[in-house]
Amino acid sequence: MEAQTIVAAIKGDDEAFYELINLHKQQLYRIAFRYLKSEHDALEAIQEMTYRAYRSIHKLKEPKYFQTWLIRILINTCNDELKRLRVQLPLTGEVIQYKLTALDDSTEPGGRVDLQRLDILEALDRLDLRYRQVIELKYFEDLTIQQIAAVLERPEGTIKTWLFQSYKLLKEYLQVRGDSHV
Repeated sequence: MEAQTIVAAIKGDDEAFYELINLHKQQLYRIAFRYLKSEHDALEAIQEMTYRAYRSIHKLKEPKYFQTWLIRILINTCNDELKRLRVQLPLTGEVIQYKLTALDDSTEPGGRVDLQRLDILEALDRLDLRYRQVIELKYFEDLTIQQIAAVLERPEGTIKTWLFQSYKLLKEYLQVRGDSHV
């Protein structure tokens, strides 16, 4: 079903393109928000990504790569915005609220948030961009190594190395924080 919609969008069907964007909008928002740390900036990035994708959908050669192609455009858009800002984004109330919302499924019956998971999210924010990207795409978006390699335009071996390095750095950070059971 989605493959037919992608082919229709490539052929210029505006409704099919809109349907595809709508199908992926939640995943795209999560990715953009994790990059930009602001709802407003994330929504703007998605709008810009939609425009860029619409203008170049006819260049997509393999419909099966639509999702990775779309994520690649979004990541490039977010990177462009981060370069433009050229500032370290602080941990704002909006970011904390987003993280707490992301942790809703780890809340105990009494309402206590699992602080270990919050520490992990904080540790992720401290990682180098490339390491954070592979962790987020693998574990938050459930992409395979092959898909991540396509999105980031890197060899699979590089992605595996970055995953290993990110695990190592996360473990070191969490052990320093006192979470010895990592």
